[in-house]
Order: sequence, then structure tokens, then C-alpha cells
Amino acid sequence: MAKLLSDRIALVTGASRGIGAELALQLAQAGAHVVAVARTVGGLEELDDKIKAAGGSATLVPIDMKDMDGIARLALALHERYGRLDVLVGNAGTLGSLSPLGHVEPKDWENLMTVNLTANWQLIRTLDPLLKAAPAGRAVFISSALSWLGRAYTGPYAASKAALNALVQVYAAENATTNVKVNAFNPGPTLTRMYLGGWPGVDQSTLSKPEDVAQAIVPLCLPACTESGKVYDYTAGKFLTFKGAV
Repeated sequence: MAKLLSDRIALVTGASRGIGAELALQLAQAGAHVVAVARTVGGLEELDDKIKAAGGSATLVPIDMKDMDGIARLALALHERYGRLDVLVGNAGTLGSLSPLGHVEPKDWENLMTVNLTANWQLIRTLDPLLKAAPAGRAVFISSALSWLGRAYTGPYAASKAALNALVQVYAAENATTNVKVNAFNPGPTLTRMYLGGWPGVDQSTLSKPEDVAQAIVPLCLPACTESGKVYDYTAGKFLTFKGAV
């Protein structure tokens, strides 16, 4: 892989498995020093081994995305060590239980919204100055087509991703005159633990592989990416405006 991210700093949340782990590895292969964030230490260590084997480098950061103070401390540490952040990928997420809205427990709603939405707002809030300090800051947030499809029993997850889409559009608009580009990415049905947890009976041969999905995210992280305020739909293979997606 060409070293298109040499001497760049890339932060990926949810990096211990699935799309996040594959993306972290591919960003490292492209030359970036990866700041890998996840709860699972074992998964982070496995990722670190793969990155080192590929000749890359990483910093492992075990943080629960519900820890807002932890995210703020991470931002401060990045400021003190690097003074900038070239790539931010908000990938961490939780599906929650698939059930009628009236059956969703308040604590489960709050947990899902914290991980899928509030944590990404906290990332934006604390890392925005570092992205603006980079020559070509790039931010990508993993969304879902469920945010606009309105399918039964997916209420909390769909609502969190719809709100995330709004954050992406607003943040992109606020950076219209800066070097920061902000987009969402819809991976579609992918062979991950989270997807199989919600749809265990699915034909796995019909699902996209995490490494292929990650490969499609990499271009959104590069300085050459000029799109902003849009969603890249992996199945369609193109950028969509959010209005068009709906």
C-alpha cells in the first residue's frame, strides 16, 4: 500500500475488532501512526501485533466511550504530544436490543445514545482544535442506512445514527472555510460480531467483509478527499447527500 499517510496521526475508535480493527491496520499500512481506542485490551494488543508485523506503529488507548472525561484526557495527551490530529474515525458503536420502542428500558436507551451519539460529540468537541491544526484534517463517522429506512424494532440505534448524521452535516458546515473535511460512512450489512448479534440467522455469504469495507473508508481519510458533509454508501459505491439518502 502506498504511504499516503506518512507522518500523519490517525485516531480510530472501536479499534479492537471488526471494521475498526481492519481500518486501523490499513491506515497504519498507509503510513499513519494509529491511536487505537477501544475497551478491549486483548483486542487492542492483537491489533498492535498486526500493525507491527506490517511495519507500522500504534498507540493503544483502552477507553470506554461512555467515559467523557477519558476522551477529554486523550485529547489533551494528543495535544501535548503531537499538537494536531490528521484523521479522526468515530467507529465505536453498539446495536442494543432490537425490540419495539415501548419495550426499550431507559437505561438501555441512555447507554446506546451515549456510545453512538454523545461520545462522538465529545470527540468533536475535544479534538476539533487538533483537526484544524492539521494541514488536511479528516473526520469520518460510521453511520447506518437504518438511520433513514425507519425499520421496525431498530428505534434506538436508528435514532442515534440519524442524530449522528445531523452532527456530521453541522460539523461539516462549520468547517466549510477550514482544511477539515467531515463525512459519514454507511457500511451496509457487514460480517461483524455486532451485525450477527442482531441478525443471527442471516446468510453470512451475503455480508461484506470488514477488510473490504475498511478499504473503502481509507480514501475518506486522505488529504485528497474533497467531499464534506455527505455520506458514502458502501453498497452504492458513491457519495450521497443526506437528503438524497432519505
